[in-house]
Amino acid sequence: MGVHDANAALGQRYDPPLLGQLPAPCQHARSYLARGVTVVEIHAAIDLGTVTEVQVHTDAATALPGAQVIVDLRPVEFFDCSALSLFCRTRRRALERGGHLALVCVRPWHLRILNATGLSEVFRPLATVEDALNRAH
Repeated sequence: MGVHDANAALGQRYDPPLLGQLPAPCQHARSYLARGVTVVEIHAAIDLGTVTEVQVHTDAATALPGAQVIVDLRPVEFFDCSALSLFCRTRRRALERGGHLALVCVRPWHLRILNATGLSEVFRPLATVEDALNRAH
């Protein structure tokens, strides 16, 4: 189910940002540019009920060819398997377009989940956005 379909099922309107534009901040995510890299900062909890809101940001960040994206999970208190799926989807979209995705994650519980699922080797989480920016350049 896509973002549009999921929001329609919930009775919510979905207005995607124009190609190359960042979406407006929302309760669970905000996007900004730092040294030419799109940073998607996610807040609170990412679960089945909130993942579509966050996906608007990750889809916009990976829409253009060569997209350099950082997903910052430091403000996230909780995530479930729907978030893991979103992270994998975001990485796939970035790579398919010749771009790159870096994941910033420091909470021990989140790191354990990434380790348990084998995704820590895929994402190789970094401690800060600055670390991720330095790796991107």
